[in-house]
Amino acid sequence: MKEQVIAKRYARALFALGQDQGAGAQKQYGEELARFAEALEAAPLLDRTFRNPVIKIEDKKSVISKVAERLGLSRMVINFCLFLADKGRLEHFLSIQAYYNKLMDEQEGILRGSLITAIELSSEKQDNVRSGLEKQLNRNLVLDFETDQDILGGLLLRIGDRLYDASIKAQLEQVKEKIKRGE
Repeated sequence: MKEQVIAKRYARALFALGQDQGAGAQKQYGEELARFAEALEAAPLLDRTFRNPVIKIEDKKSVISKVAERLGLSRMVINFCLFLADKGRLEHFLSIQAYYNKLMDEQEGILRGSLITAIELSSEKQDNVRSGLEKQLNRNLVLDFETDQDILGGLLLRIGDRLYDASIKAQLEQVKEKIKRGE
């Protein structure tokens, strides 16, 4: 819970700064945060360095500056990361970056979700499903398609924090529960 509060606070602060400078700046900051997050995920030792309370803040800031220089980050994002180091919040960077992406999606009217089916859908069917859902939701939709044979058939659709379960497995579970209750 605490991590979410911290992530929201810092992401909103950078988002507001980007808003003052225009939508192009917001998008640029989001892309740069994503590049820095990819660097953290690609180098677990780097992430552990930022999380380690024994390592001095100045040493962390030096590492940030070197990584940022290699990634070609803007002065604003570099200063933001250095500020996180000063405040002891670098360990929350990935959550901050994820929440920043969520703010960008909300601003652009984009919903993200995943569709799980028992068999792989062709790209044509994927496009049809995506466009149909976009019409129903009246919003742009970025959908990840996955397969899971355990659902037996049907589909699982997760959009945001909602889950729509139309799988055969779920329907069989419902029948099983009704039989147990004697209905």
